[in-house]
Amino acid sequence: MDKKNALRAGALAAGTTLMMLLMSSPASALTRDDGDDPGPGLSVIETLGLFVVAPIVLYLVIAGLVMVGDKSHKRKDPTSSNIRTKADTKADAKAEAKA
Repeated sequence: MDKKNALRAGALAAGTTLMMLLMSSPASALTRDDGDDPGPGLSVIETLGLFVVAPIVLYLVIAGLVMVGDKSHKRKDPTSSNIRTKADTKADAKAEAKA
């Protein structure tokens, strides 16, 4: 029973792929459509700049803005900011004694 279902699924996948390939053949046609007026092509440098460098720069700018916005305000933790440990009080006492 499992072989039959696997064969059916394989036939369906193959049929679907074949139909998609047949239907997409006009997309790769060599003749131009009426009113088709493509512009000049991009050079290699322009293509790399547009599709590689520009997204990386945009990502870095956004990440930098997020980091600047995050550091602009100090986080206050009310549970730990007012707890004094013995080491802190001794260090504070020494610092006050020297001053």
